[in-house]
Amino acid sequence: MTTYRLTALAVAIGVALIAAPVAAQDDVPRTAWGQPDLTGVWDYRSITRMERPEQFADQEFLTEEEVADLEQQALDRLNNFLNLPAQRTVAGENVDRRPDGGNGSYNHTWLDQGLEAVTTGRTSLIVDPPTGRYPPRTAEGQARAEAYSEHRRNQPADSWLDFSTYDRCILGFNAGPPMTPSAYNNNMQLFQTPDTVALVTEMVNTVRVVPLDGRPMHDLLQWSGESRGHWDGDTLVIETANFDARRQWRTTSGAMRLTERLTRVDAETLLYEATIDDPETWTAPWTFEVPMKFLDGEKWEYACHEGHVSMPIMLGGARVLEAAAGGGQ
Repeated sequence: MTTYRLTALAVAIGVALIAAPVAAQDDVPRTAWGQPDLTGVWDYRSITRMERPEQFADQEFLTEEEVADLEQQALDRLNNFLNLPAQRTVAGENVDRRPDGGNGSYNHTWLDQGLEAVTTGRTSLIVDPPTGRYPPRTAEGQARAEAYSEHRRNQPADSWLDFSTYDRCILGFNAGPPMTPSAYNNNMQLFQTPDTVALVTEMVNTVRVVPLDGRPMHDLLQWSGESRGHWDGDTLVIETANFDARRQWRTTSGAMRLTERLTRVDAETLLYEATIDDPETWTAPWTFEVPMKFLDGEKWEYACHEGHVSMPIMLGGARVLEAAAGGGQ
C-alpha cells in the first residue's frame, strides 16, 4: 500500500512538472498569426534601484520580509506628504539648483515612482554583472562623464544647447532607449503586426518603429538610434545602434549598442531585459531587467515638446542670476 502511494505521488509530481510550462504557455495571449501578443499599455514603475545598495553586498534577492519593509518605507514616505498638506508645496532643497549646476526639480506632489519592488525580488535592476552594479568605466568614459558634469556646473544655461535633451523635451529621461523606471510617466504602449512593432513611451511621446523583416540598418544617427527586431522563440529581440551621442544617456558614446528582450510571461507581465554594450564607456556590457505590468487603460498625452515656453523662461532666469552676480552690470 505504501509503495503504491509513493508511486502514485511520484507520477503526480512528474505530471505536474510537465504540465507547469504548458500551463504557463497557455496563459500567454497570442495574436491571430501565432506570436505572443505584446500589445497594450505596460507600466514599468519600480522602487527597486538600478544598482544594488551597498548594504546588500552579495545578496542577489530580497527576503519576503525585506520586500515588505522596502514597500512599507515607500508607502510611509507617501503618507507623510499626504498627511502634511503644508509640505506638499514646499520646494525641496534641489528645486533652485542641483549640485551639478543643472536646473531644479519638482516637489513630491508631481512624482509617481510607484510603491512596489520588482516582482522578481531582486536587490537591483542590474542582473549582470552579478554584483548588481555598473561595470567600471573606461578611462575615456570616465573623462567624458567628468567633462559633462563640469560643463553642467559652469555653463548650465549659456544657450539652449547647454540643456539636456530631457530639459529640451526631445527625449524622455526614462524613455531611453533603454526604458528605465524613474520619477513619473513610466508607461509604454506597444503596437504589433506580423512584420513591425512600435513602442510609444509616455514621456515626450517617443515612438520607435521596429521592422521585423530583416532589412539592414542605415548609417544614420538618430536620438533613439535605429532598431531592428526578430523573434527568438516567444521572445521579441530588438537590437539598436546608430545613437546620436548628443542625447547624453548616462554619457554614453555613439558606439553604444543596445539589445532588448521582451517576453510575455503571463497575461499581466511583460519581462523587459536590456543589455548595454558600449566599449568606449564601460569595460564590459551590463544588463538590467524590469517586469512590466499590464495596464487596462489608456496612455495619456505627455504635453512637452522641443521649443516649449519654459525654455526662454529658463534662459531668462539664468541671465537674471548672471546680472545679480555681476552687481547688475
